[in-house]
Amino acid sequence: MQIEVLVDPDAVAARAAALIAEEARTAVARRKRFVMAVSGGHTPWIMLRVLAGQEHVPWNNMHVFQVDERVAPQGDADRNFTHLRASLLERAPLPPAQVYPMPVEDTDLGAAAKRYATKLGEIAGSPPTLDLVHLGLGPDGHTASLVPGDAVLGNTDMTVALTGEYQGRRRMTLTYPVLNDARRILWVVTGSDKARILARLQAGDHEIPAGRVRQNNALILADLAATGSRRQGA
Repeated sequence: MQIEVLVDPDAVAARAAALIAEEARTAVARRKRFVMAVSGGHTPWIMLRVLAGQEHVPWNNMHVFQVDERVAPQGDADRNFTHLRASLLERAPLPPAQVYPMPVEDTDLGAAAKRYATKLGEIAGSPPTLDLVHLGLGPDGHTASLVPGDAVLGNTDMTVALTGEYQGRRRMTLTYPVLNDARRILWVVTGSDKARILARLQAGDHEIPAGRVRQNNALILADLAATGSRRQGA
């Protein structure tokens, strides 16, 4: 696992956007398409806005899935897709049909998760291989909606699963088999509240959910605060 430390969240977001654009161009040149999955978070929304402003992105060949989503109504501020739409879809010439929101509004969430898994397989292969998966890191060590103590952590036969309630919401999430099969894993980690848990992630601590994501072909982009450092002269 590699790590790049940048000054602040804006610098992390800009570097992440540049890396995604580069990975997209490479994937399209090799395989005619780029399939990625994105997580939520303040810095990632900045990342996607920066990405939307880049000229050399093969938008027509890009497919975007969600890593996870809260079970909430359409347009709810808690929904990752609400911010994904505002940060990327409304700013970039990405074909709307090539963005796949998790169907968390359905009455039968189990069937909805299976449909999402099917769509993921149609686009990314069976078993699905994402070109890039973007992940965040919670202060409690969760990533995606793989949270401490949830039964879904032991799931090895489903690519999309439902969690129990966490911070007031049930979630739909990609599981370890999908995350670990991605060609490239991009961690975006900012904020001083992540310093302790980031060290555990780097150490491959399997006691935290994030530590169970494979480390080869993984890159962490972190700001100084997340590494417990301070800017020189501060």
